[in-house]
Amino acid sequence: MEPGLERWAYGALWAALAGSLALRAARRALGPGRGLLLPLALLAGLQSLCRACLPLPLGLALAAAAACLLLWRAAPRRLLPVAGRAVLVTGLFLAFFSGCDSGFGQATARHLDTMGFRVFASVLDPQGPGAQELRRSCSPRLTLLQMDLTKPGDIQRVLQHIQAHTNSTGLWGLVNNAGFNDTIADAELSPLGKFRACMEVNFFGSLELTKGLLPLLRSAGGRIVTVSSPAGDLPFPCLAAYGASKAALSLLMDTFRSELQPWGVKVSIVLPGYYKTGTTCDPAFWNLQKQRLVASLPPELLQAYGEDYVEEINRQFIQFMKVAVEDLSAVVNSITDGLLAASPAVRYYPGQGLGLMYFIHRYLPYFVRDLFLKGFFINPKLPRALRREHHKEAKVG
Repeated sequence: MEPGLERWAYGALWAALAGSLALRAARRALGPGRGLLLPLALLAGLQSLCRACLPLPLGLALAAAAACLLLWRAAPRRLLPVAGRAVLVTGLFLAFFSGCDSGFGQATARHLDTMGFRVFASVLDPQGPGAQELRRSCSPRLTLLQMDLTKPGDIQRVLQHIQAHTNSTGLWGLVNNAGFNDTIADAELSPLGKFRACMEVNFFGSLELTKGLLPLLRSAGGRIVTVSSPAGDLPFPCLAAYGASKAALSLLMDTFRSELQPWGVKVSIVLPGYYKTGTTCDPAFWNLQKQRLVASLPPELLQAYGEDYVEEINRQFIQFMKVAVEDLSAVVNSITDGLLAASPAVRYYPGQGLGLMYFIHRYLPYFVRDLFLKGFFINPKLPRALRREHHKEAKVG
């Protein structure tokens, strides 16, 4: 086969693909949170293999099939009408790792209200500035409900309110958005109480609320959309308490997805990248948490790791959060898609770099993944007891 004909054929394929993607982008008809950089790179690699190993007709057919798959992946999902459906959005105003005053919960509640949903939004303080801003910016359909996910009495009160107001229609959607975390440290340095606190909010609170709402969700054939975290799938350094609770939450929701399938209830998990949400980007908050952690550590543990070890972790985390994304629309669009798509995705990955991160996690050796996460997030320095200068001091002493 002539090289010129081969180049023309594959060039025409790429031109058709680029034209189709550009047309969809102009029409705002690309699916939510669907990064195309990695799929395009894989398609380019597949094309190179096809050109090197296969005759033109077969290679071109295989590359064209892959391009069609990419276009299908990028296509928007068919959305169901809102038609006054009721949705509960949780976790709006806490010191969350995700979902604070300026976080996913508030942005989602506002967006769903604009679309015409009847939104019930749980808040910690109904008179707080975030709650007042929601009242000003949303329609009278929005209802704010006070709830602390660590208090069963609050959860029961919200369940009774939702049931009283949706008993005839059922509840179409539940958005679990709780994401508490206030400690950035090794698992050994993290107090056991921090693990319990993360589990209480991120797992047990969401579990109790979801179980209580299942009768209403089943009657409506509705949706459960839960904001989890890549930290529940990958061993991010210094996020053991948060990551363990999110891992439990993701597995729970995956189990609900399987068990509720016969009832017509669809369950999706949203795994966002790094976004600016409330206190997550406040250096003063994290410096205070670091000081409290150092003050709480047993002397022998602090001696082994060194206070400068904790300081360096905190410094790197604050530096990391400076490049967090401010635009939350990709996450909000993923949540909306999970609520309204005729066939919602099981998992959504809104955020930069997540495709590469999960590719490394799934297909490359563990040491490569660990090096990547340390380079990407936090790379702790050597604990004090393992440093050479410490051994020299011990010998001199």
